[in-house]
Amino acid sequence: MRVIVVAGARPNFMKIAPILRAADAAGVEALLVHTGQHYDANMSDSIFRDLGMREPDINFHVASGTHAEQTAAVMTAFDAYLVSVDPDAVVVVGDVNSTIACSLVAVKRGVPVAHVEAGLRSFDRTMPEEINRLVVDSIAEWLLTPSADADENLRVEGHHAAKIIRVGNVMVDSLDDAMSRIDLDEATARLGLPERFGLVTLHRAALVDDPALLAHVLETLGQISEDLPLVFPVHPRTRHAMAAAGLEHHRGITVLEPMGYLDFVASQAAAKVVLTDSGGLQEETTCLGTPCVTLREQTERPITVTEGTNTVVGFDRDLTTAAVAAAMAHDGTPRRPELWDGHTAERIIDAIGTRVADEAWLPYASR
Repeated sequence: MRVIVVAGARPNFMKIAPILRAADAAGVEALLVHTGQHYDANMSDSIFRDLGMREPDINFHVASGTHAEQTAAVMTAFDAYLVSVDPDAVVVVGDVNSTIACSLVAVKRGVPVAHVEAGLRSFDRTMPEEINRLVVDSIAEWLLTPSADADENLRVEGHHAAKIIRVGNVMVDSLDDAMSRIDLDEATARLGLPERFGLVTLHRAALVDDPALLAHVLETLGQISEDLPLVFPVHPRTRHAMAAAGLEHHRGITVLEPMGYLDFVASQAAAKVVLTDSGGLQEETTCLGTPCVTLREQTERPITVTEGTNTVVGFDRDLTTAAVAAAMAHDGTPRRPELWDGHTAERIIDAIGTRVADEAWLPYASR
């Protein structure tokens, strides 16, 4: 069996790495496509090193642009590559532009698509990622879900039950591998992290591309940093937005360049609280037991809230400061939802291999 595995942005890599290892172990030929959607070395190349990933079989180097420009560039490049290698299936992860672009190309070429992290919903169609999730799930042949809420979302939308396959959370596979290789005391000392601190990440367009909202959030973080030092590895997009808007950080906030994956996991594990607009961090902090305060109005990962580790506060200053205070008053407890056990990648490869072998990918109408 030959499959193409697609990675485009930093969060994809942590999901792809264990899939590639599982494919190798099962004797499956997995061709790694890096679309180049993240092109900053700190945001891409270091991830490959930290995850022990081999070099991609091809890199499209599409870089930035509008959603239309980026999606079109990936589609054009992927179409030519797909035809040249003739795979049995295409594996896409998450909800970035590369995910929807490669899915559209594959389906139109008659190649079945397996969507890892299928069924996640924020129910906010102003989010570009939500549109990507909905479209990819509507055309993918196999919907590989991380949790029961994702299964239910797909059922409500009317997806064929045979397409919905719960495999667990593949990001946990990488997280467990990372924690097995981290000396937490060494990492925090080397990084110069305070004994007591909060970790901040901001990158989503809805926040950082709105100067007024970004200024409001930075002011909230500044208020929090008067009592709790904050460490803020700044995403290139956020750094550019802050500079363009003439915004500065509070003196209680330590601004850093983006960290490598292993250092960032260590920082999450050592932090008293994480403040973020990231989806993946909501899941990682759940497993690490680090309280998470999510600076968004909705989350597509509600299991992180029901498990008791994540609080979604939107952009309200009082709610944010109260959530941080609550986190500081209680130590977090690591949580492991069903199938978040470090073996998701193996189930992904097994599920795809079984269905390719018995031709279960053939359109339902043709059976």
